[in-house]
Amino acid sequence: MMRDPLSVLTDAFTSFLFGKVETTRLPVRTSTGQAQAVYLPTAAPGLGDSGVIIGREVYSGKGYVYDPFQLYGQQLPAPHWLVLGESGNGKSALEKTYVLRQLRFRDRQVVVLDAQGEDGVGEWNLIAEQLGITPIRLDPMAALNDGIRLNPLDPSITTTGQLALLRTIIEVAMGHGLDERAGFALKVAHAYVNETITDRQPVLTDIVEQLRHPEPESAEAMNVDIDDVRAWGLDVALVLDRLVDGDLRGMFDGPTTVGIDLDAPLIVFDLSHIDRNSIAMPILMAIVGVWLEHTWIRPDRKKRIFLVEEAWHIINSPFVAQLFQRLLKFGRRLGLSFVAVVHHLSDVVDGAAAREAAAILKMASTRTIYAQKADEARATGRVLGLPRWAVEIIPTLTPGIAVWDVNGNVQVVKHLVTEAERPLVYTDRAMTESAARELPDDLKAAEWEAEQRAALMERQMNGSPESTVA
Repeated sequence: MMRDPLSVLTDAFTSFLFGKVETTRLPVRTSTGQAQAVYLPTAAPGLGDSGVIIGREVYSGKGYVYDPFQLYGQQLPAPHWLVLGESGNGKSALEKTYVLRQLRFRDRQVVVLDAQGEDGVGEWNLIAEQLGITPIRLDPMAALNDGIRLNPLDPSITTTGQLALLRTIIEVAMGHGLDERAGFALKVAHAYVNETITDRQPVLTDIVEQLRHPEPESAEAMNVDIDDVRAWGLDVALVLDRLVDGDLRGMFDGPTTVGIDLDAPLIVFDLSHIDRNSIAMPILMAIVGVWLEHTWIRPDRKKRIFLVEEAWHIINSPFVAQLFQRLLKFGRRLGLSFVAVVHHLSDVVDGAAAREAAAILKMASTRTIYAQKADEARATGRVLGLPRWAVEIIPTLTPGIAVWDVNGNVQVVKHLVTEAERPLVYTDRAMTESAARELPDDLKAAEWEAEQRAALMERQMNGSPESTVA
């Protein structure tokens, strides 16, 4: 349509005096990051979207996804994890759901040292049954009747590893290190047994017998009297005799039980029949740890998780801690994530193994802290280097909510348990009854997880093909 000449002239004159009158509206453009910033619950998880869903960040509402194997190297210097908190705040629920979700990946394998239980079985018994797995129950009474045995002198363990394990067992039981003479007597007895017994697995009884009746050649080689060698090894023999003919007999004084499936996705060592406050527990953990190091951890492509409940038995003993430090160092190269569950940090940092405990804690780049009393929270914050706001919030946390510190990335996270996981996670009556009352909220949590999973999968299809979520 032709415009009126006068209008055209007027517009031209106005533009000349005042500039362009009409403005052109630019098209609206935005990025995914800007859109997510407007509505945080849709934003990508802060640690990435590869791994397992833990829950959601309390302040932003974003999904919280964690996997030490995916984060190792770029965001994590080590794949190990420390879980702290008083009983009843959700540590067990976190451990169990984390393991169940990790096992959805085919290349994952988990070992659990289950030190707690009720009704004669460990806490992980129900999960093991659900997965068709029989726990390895270490029980002195059952061992006497063809129960499970682990041999510290198993040929699959190197001779150096065997001797280190024997020293650790003795030092834990005695409460102090071996002197040079006792160490020499043990070394001589161990060498003789390994050299002369070739038709079967050597066992602890053989070591005890050799300590009591050392060979003259051994004394002559060191230019000492045979009676001296016998005297040096007497205390060592008495300690090992406890594993042979004492309250721990049956579990370690015979060949390793045939048929233990080390290729199962989940391996549960049920230690619930052992007194948690006795010297037997750290001895047990030392033997199991070294046996696993030499029989379970292999240089293949699997990612392995080693979860230890009541881990203060390891961290608080300088002799056991030294063995596990080596295991943790090897773990970086062999794809092992060590998960230590401890009630109070003061249980380990104030003990006899403060130096060894500090070394292990330093390897744990991930720390999860549930509710603690104010003074305990302050002490924990000082040791772990937590920011002040996190220390102040720890005493106010409610069950299921924890402070997560992933190599300096600190968030407050609400752990979510789905309806399908609930009966496997909450095994005692009080928790089950409480859970039943909270079912509507849990259904919402399940719906939220499904929505998060769908959103993450959509991002994966449009992004990196290696991204995974469980």
